[in-house]
Amino acid sequence: MNLQDIQAVKELISTPQKIVIVPHKNPDGDAIGSTVALWHFLKRKQQDVVVVSPNDFPDFLKWIPGNEHILNFEKENSQAREKISAASLIFTLDFNHFSRTGQMQDFLDSATADFIMIDHHQSPSDYAKITYSDVRMSSTCEMIYNFIAYLDETDKITPEIATCLYTGIMTDTGSFKFRSTTSKTHRVVAELMDKGAQNTEIHHHIYDTNSPSRMKLLGIALNNMVLLEDYHTAYITLTQDELNSCNYKKGDTEGFVNYGLTLKGIKFAVIFIENSEEGIIKISFRSVGEFSVNQFARNHFEGGGHDNAAGGKSDLSINETVEKFTKLLENYKNDLA
Repeated sequence: MNLQDIQAVKELISTPQKIVIVPHKNPDGDAIGSTVALWHFLKRKQQDVVVVSPNDFPDFLKWIPGNEHILNFEKENSQAREKISAASLIFTLDFNHFSRTGQMQDFLDSATADFIMIDHHQSPSDYAKITYSDVRMSSTCEMIYNFIAYLDETDKITPEIATCLYTGIMTDTGSFKFRSTTSKTHRVVAELMDKGAQNTEIHHHIYDTNSPSRMKLLGIALNNMVLLEDYHTAYITLTQDELNSCNYKKGDTEGFVNYGLTLKGIKFAVIFIENSEEGIIKISFRSVGEFSVNQFARNHFEGGGHDNAAGGKSDLSINETVEKFTKLLENYKNDLA
């Protein structure tokens, strides 16, 4: 953020505001961690603030301190719409296009509030009065820490805020193994631990609370994995019937796509998940090295994200989607060599 933006934010939140904080649809650890951390911070500044999520979030995030105060736009629609309409200031975190909020898009488009965007994805749109966008950042949670630091208020970081931010940084960096993890990221994490984030406890909540049904689903996913060695690629498919057979809950497939990248020689990993309710195939892309899954997703599957982690979707059947994907790989053989 530049000095002009920092001063503008300070002026905006120096007086009472009606504030709404919005993550993207199907929020992950970084989206929930950043929004709830900012909610705690603004509450400490005596602001009237609420987090409105486009839809529900995974059970493995429902221990995060303050998560119980999040409004679900799908389930608490009237109350959520009222908050958005009355807002004088709206923060959008971990996304940079209103389309990433699903059914909330029209209400954000028509909102009269000033917008502040804080995000680390590529190609931001220009809806915000103040935009803090940096694709070099490991996570939006690291950016929220920086945001608080720019305001000279890191003394207001409580153990609850530290826990939220640590969670988002840990999950969005793959437990600090992705290339976006910098020495600055580790210094921020150390500061959060000093301020009360319990790293072992957080890791346990996120990674060590598997249900038997999720483990069974992981077994099916791994059994479905296909290796395309000529393209250094691995992909997984999961049909709706397979999800139903394991009593699928939101978040159960989190991290499944990364198993492909643990195989020697694999540079590109993908998971295709059938969603009969929405009538789409949801796709997650991961890569190592220089191959940009962000560009691949944007070019072919109406998606995007980061160079090494992105998402997309397909309106075709799961078999047709996989067929389309495998045919596309021929055009990228040299990039994946």
